[in-house]
Amino acid sequence: MNLTQFSINKNRRTFTILTTIIILGVTLYQSLPRDSMPPYTVRVATIVSVFPGASPERVEQLVTDKVEKVSQELPELDEVSSNSRTGLSVVTVTLKDQVKPEKLQSVWDRLRRKLEDIEGLPSGVKPDLKDDGIGDVYGIVIGLTSDGHSYAEMKEFADDIKDELIKLPQAAKVELGGVQDERVFIEFDNSRLKEYNLSSNKLQNIISSTNILSSGGQINVDDERIILEPTGNFNAIQDIKEMLIPVGQNGTQLVQLQDITSIRKGYLTPASQIVKVNGRNAISIHVNLTEGSNIIALGDEVNRVTDKWISKLPVGLELTRLSSMDSYIDNKINDFVINLLQSVSIVLIVMLVFLGLRSGSIIASLIPIVVIMTLMLMGVINMGLNQVTLAALIMALGMMVDNAIVVAETIMVKLEQGIEKKKAAIDACSELFTPLLISTLTTSAAFLSFYLAESTMGDIVGPIFVVISMALLSSWIIALTVITLFCFMFLKMELKTDKKPSIIDRIIKQLKGIYKNYILLALTNKVKVIIGIFILFIVSLYGFTKVAFVFFPDSDRNLITIDINLPEGNRIESTEKLVSDIETYISDSLVVNENRINGILDWSSYIGKGPESYDQGYTQDEANSNYAHILVNTSSAEFNNLMINKIDEFCFNTFPNADIKVGALASGGGGTPIEIKVSGDDPDMLSKISEQVKTKLTTLKGTKNVKDDWGPKSKKFIIDIDQNRAKSAGITSQDIAVSLQTVLDGFKTGEYREDDKSIPILLRNDKSEQQTLESIETLNVYAQSTGKSVPLLQVASIVPTWQYATIKRYNIIRTINVSSELNEDGNASQITKAMTPWLNEQMKNWPEDYTYEYGGDSKNTADNMGAVIKYLPLSGFIIILLLIIQFNSIRKMSMVVLTIPLAIIGVVIGLLIFQEPFGFMPFLGVISLAGIVINNAIVLIDRMEIEMNELKRSEEDAVIAACLQRFRPILLATFTTVLGLIPLYLSGGEMWEGMAVSIMIGLIFGTIITLIFIPSMYSVLYKVNYKNYKFNDELLED
Repeated sequence: MNLTQFSINKNRRTFTILTTIIILGVTLYQSLPRDSMPPYTVRVATIVSVFPGASPERVEQLVTDKVEKVSQELPELDEVSSNSRTGLSVVTVTLKDQVKPEKLQSVWDRLRRKLEDIEGLPSGVKPDLKDDGIGDVYGIVIGLTSDGHSYAEMKEFADDIKDELIKLPQAAKVELGGVQDERVFIEFDNSRLKEYNLSSNKLQNIISSTNILSSGGQINVDDERIILEPTGNFNAIQDIKEMLIPVGQNGTQLVQLQDITSIRKGYLTPASQIVKVNGRNAISIHVNLTEGSNIIALGDEVNRVTDKWISKLPVGLELTRLSSMDSYIDNKINDFVINLLQSVSIVLIVMLVFLGLRSGSIIASLIPIVVIMTLMLMGVINMGLNQVTLAALIMALGMMVDNAIVVAETIMVKLEQGIEKKKAAIDACSELFTPLLISTLTTSAAFLSFYLAESTMGDIVGPIFVVISMALLSSWIIALTVITLFCFMFLKMELKTDKKPSIIDRIIKQLKGIYKNYILLALTNKVKVIIGIFILFIVSLYGFTKVAFVFFPDSDRNLITIDINLPEGNRIESTEKLVSDIETYISDSLVVNENRINGILDWSSYIGKGPESYDQGYTQDEANSNYAHILVNTSSAEFNNLMINKIDEFCFNTFPNADIKVGALASGGGGTPIEIKVSGDDPDMLSKISEQVKTKLTTLKGTKNVKDDWGPKSKKFIIDIDQNRAKSAGITSQDIAVSLQTVLDGFKTGEYREDDKSIPILLRNDKSEQQTLESIETLNVYAQSTGKSVPLLQVASIVPTWQYATIKRYNIIRTINVSSELNEDGNASQITKAMTPWLNEQMKNWPEDYTYEYGGDSKNTADNMGAVIKYLPLSGFIIILLLIIQFNSIRKMSMVVLTIPLAIIGVVIGLLIFQEPFGFMPFLGVISLAGIVINNAIVLIDRMEIEMNELKRSEEDAVIAACLQRFRPILLATFTTVLGLIPLYLSGGEMWEGMAVSIMIGLIFGTIITLIFIPSMYSVLYKVNYKNYKFNDELLED
């Protein structure tokens, strides 16, 4: 019993199953996770090592080098890069894309154990592997601003709001930004300590030994075990002040700590991170979604919490939304659902117009059924709604309806021939079961390489294969069951001779007549036609060189970012001043007001450390006093470029020496357009080469913001100790180091617990906050053993010198990265093309072992497209295998496969006409197009076999009859696919425009070429001669 026979004979079961699918689909749709893009695995971790006071070169040699070499031992390692700067080593470890998500933790744990076993690191340096939270997106950001309230008051409210947000069921983490480090300061004067026969070291040891927090163990009392808990830890600031310190020669006298030091609770200045909202001091609150949850629902929960707090906050404290991923995703998914409904409506109208009300309605009924069935299957496998999955459904519309058209057309032809309805439906199923399955599988196989691609972009677009495969297989099942049942129930039996042609029928007949003339002309000159088509293909390949290249378009969120990097060593106050100048310009010239309808709505600034990742297109940079990030919300994404250009121009003219990057968010996968990594051993030589590369880049059209990532050299002072003079004065190197540290940074000497907080106690010199070079030169060094003091310059000299502020390495080799942004008329591929021969020529003059390679978009393209191309042979093999199963012929298989590259002709024409750049998404369009064009060729060749084998026509008539017979279904399938993609092109956003154009224009040209190429190629391969052929007019009537 075939599928159609079952669905007709057991129609109640069929309708019951169909009703169940619809109810499940609608129900599961409500609970599907919603996000902007599919989740992807981040295989990156950082290893941070703190080496206080060490120069970048010492950090590199003593810490970074050892950490990198241990990381290199991982067999799963893809690349390792590092940044060594004053007092800090940051090593970034990237694993191969082949590492499965479930294996990541075991790899990181293995690396952690290796780091713990490193020998020869400087004392106190412990590499810290940070693998937790990598890739987390805090999509909802709230700002708490203060006007007239102290930081402490604002922080108290921020903590309360955080506590309430973390209780939300869909919130995984809540982090605060702009939090100042609280300390209990114990400040001393060395001369005063000397009076009491104390040194800073002694005082530190006394405080540490008094402030204990440990158990005293347990004792047995009768039948009980009783805990012993010694007191001694500080429970209040007053406890610290009243602590007794033994002083005098023998330590027999006791004084309170407050009598010999100054004690207060406060905050470290300057702050390590400063957050401002619209120029006002603020604390930012970042909310992260639990895995698999709905961010739109989380947004609603957050709104309820913030609305409650807005009514409770005192005057002068305000809550503001700074980033709303939930609103963006809600709008984006709603837009895509509308696009889907528009596409469905267009396809339905095309069906009704082309096939009439009754036939069109039967075929069109497949669309909502298949869409709901696909949503049901997505719910079963827990695949969420996002731009990619919804776009996949839109792409599948034209393909899925193709099955229903072929089935319904076959049944109608049989009915017109006088065959009884039930038999016509069952025979159609038997006839089409395998061909439709093969065409469905070949289309799915075309997308397989994206699903198998081991790359970030593979993770992002891989769901397209899953969704399209589920949609097409669902349409195959529905077409052979439900559609055949509807045909049996609702189609009227009407002989062709009795049927009155409609307007569309007459138009199609006229088009068939025109097509007949062209096909006869092509078959008469088949060799010329085939050569002409292949010449056209070669010309189109040349046309590709005229198409701009953009690997991945920017995000279409109404949000732009400003990244600021001042030269290494700048104080955070300098960075704050520069940010304040930019904020003033934004406030005065770009903010939306009564006179300015479009522009900037609001902004938030993060100085010293960037915010938690608020979007997949933003990654938090390393914390540094010379770094700032400004997040700017615009009135509409349409005005992003205008705002970017205005801010960019202001920054370039006002701060020519600052590295300021103004741009839109990346969509996920994008990088710097031009990036050239120069590797070698000598930093001075690398700096010299980078200057040459930067000079060359600035001369090329289309480049802007050309810079390198090492920056200018910075100053440092070497304390050159004269060991002879130090020894004579009774001073050790340790005494000098301790004296400098107490004056500059202080010593941590335990912790003070207040409620649920643990506040470090910092012992430092009372002059710590206002140190200058002059004060260091006049600094007295205290001998910790004798209390004797001598001026620093008596035992050491201060020598100024220059150093590289940061040293970066790539795969254990020092590497300087020269990068450039693009102007509006910039073309990355043309700039790369111009740079490559110049670099190769320059390399001849470089020292041995100095090399270069491209990074940024070029590397992303190679990695991501390479990962897809790697699996294209497998897709091709599966398609070829399926075609041989279908036709049992190498020649017919070859004809079908040859239509794939010919579709590129239309892609190039489309991209050039619509001025769309080529990139990853148009590349996806080309692969999609291959699957669709294959279907047309399969249908055409399959019909040729039926005409010859079943209808016993001559080869000449069979080829032409098949073309005319399949003209209408092929035309209809092309129309539905092309018109169904129009909403995606018009309102899907920049990300989808190139792909939509590639498929639409590519399919139009691909269809025309297929309708000419297949019959021409068939007649060549099978030696069908049309030299003296006379056309049989009856073929137009069949």
